[in-house]
Amino acid sequence: MRRMKTAAILSQAPIGEDVEVRGWVRTRRDSKQGFAFVEFNDGSTLANLQILVETSLPGYADWIHHLTTGASIGVCGVVQASPAKGQSVELLASALTLYGTAPAEKYPLQKKQHSFEFLREIAHLRPRTNTFGAIARVRNALSAAIHNFFQSRGFLYVHTPIITTSDCEGAGQMFRVTTLDLARLAQLKGEIDWGEDFFAKPASLTVSGQLEAETFACALGECYTFGPTFRAENSNTTRHLAEFWMVEPEMPFYDLADNMDLAETFIRTILRDVLERCPADMEFFNQRIDKTVLETLRNITDNEFVRLSYTEAVGLLENSGRKFEYPVRWGLDLQSEHERYLTEEQFRRPVILYDYPRAIKPFYMRCNDDGKTVRAMDVLVPRVGEIIGGSQREERLDVLVARMTECGLNPDDYWWYVDLRRYGTVPHAGFGLGLERTLLLLTGMINIRDVIAYPRTPKHAEF
Repeated sequence: MRRMKTAAILSQAPIGEDVEVRGWVRTRRDSKQGFAFVEFNDGSTLANLQILVETSLPGYADWIHHLTTGASIGVCGVVQASPAKGQSVELLASALTLYGTAPAEKYPLQKKQHSFEFLREIAHLRPRTNTFGAIARVRNALSAAIHNFFQSRGFLYVHTPIITTSDCEGAGQMFRVTTLDLARLAQLKGEIDWGEDFFAKPASLTVSGQLEAETFACALGECYTFGPTFRAENSNTTRHLAEFWMVEPEMPFYDLADNMDLAETFIRTILRDVLERCPADMEFFNQRIDKTVLETLRNITDNEFVRLSYTEAVGLLENSGRKFEYPVRWGLDLQSEHERYLTEEQFRRPVILYDYPRAIKPFYMRCNDDGKTVRAMDVLVPRVGEIIGGSQREERLDVLVARMTECGLNPDDYWWYVDLRRYGTVPHAGFGLGLERTLLLLTGMINIRDVIAYPRTPKHAEF
């Protein structure tokens, strides 16, 4: 007898084989013919496995009433063809072990419709629902596709620090990390003595692994980092999280055009991989969450991306005849409504915008000769808007130092980053992809809080 996952049993249909499964009861239905039907799921697939439990099974009367929704069980039995519609096989139980009960009167996840708002309150149990089980499997497949994309192209996976003393974006929206006695500090008047802190200087959670990844790219070639990042931005919207996962490749000897080429190939490839690996889950999202999900994804994977300068995009928006909630003017950052107009109405496919105003972009982006713009790019997709942000990096020492000063940063605080321009500087570029925004695109979910296990948002850090 071998232990198998439900997904393997349903796909391989090993008729006549003795197998063992372990998981949770979804529902139980008793028959007057002397047996019970148990809908069983172990999380490996969206579909349930039907288990046929006969009353002659030893101990049946003692434990059958405990097989309620949420109970955990182990079952040994024979795989047999199922006469029921919608399933090819079922499991005839020969032995059953009850691991844990879930009293029906207390178990929060009864078989009925639950709102996503309610499920966020019981985030420790929501992976047991069809929707969040499917999200977890798609997130897993997406992560694997990301690693496979870069590994198959010779990129080096590097681990950059979570605790940093550098503000990559220069916006100051960072979470402070300290071991100082905050109650005592509140009573003090005057400056804080950071020498008493754990790192002897101000430290924060990272907003990006980019700067550190550049040090590896400028020594070992193409590399990428993939991990959590943190933004202390007070944006309580359906598109923002305080903690989220970022994929950030860095490539030496790349210019902006190379960067855009890689980003487009990257998006197409990882979306296609998930569609191929998770067909049942993706069909579930297309049927239950958003009936345009598959159409939107195929539009992205099958069409070349439009490339448009920021200046051209502003002109199109200003002449669109549309009344936007946020104003459109050269020099202002584009909002989600502007990005979605371009991708969903103007071009009906993904768009890569480039050459943004230097005043609204960070210090590390390479300045164009016009003195007004930098070699930045954003990849915009239908339904979500911006999904990738990137740039060619400023490799000229004098220009980088001037830009740091222009942005109110002290170059001495970034001495190690400046050193990369002193010793063997090269043109290089990179970008960042937000994992959770990509999951919004893949699943059709509306709220970003529903595509991460335990969302961290302003005034909310439960579990």
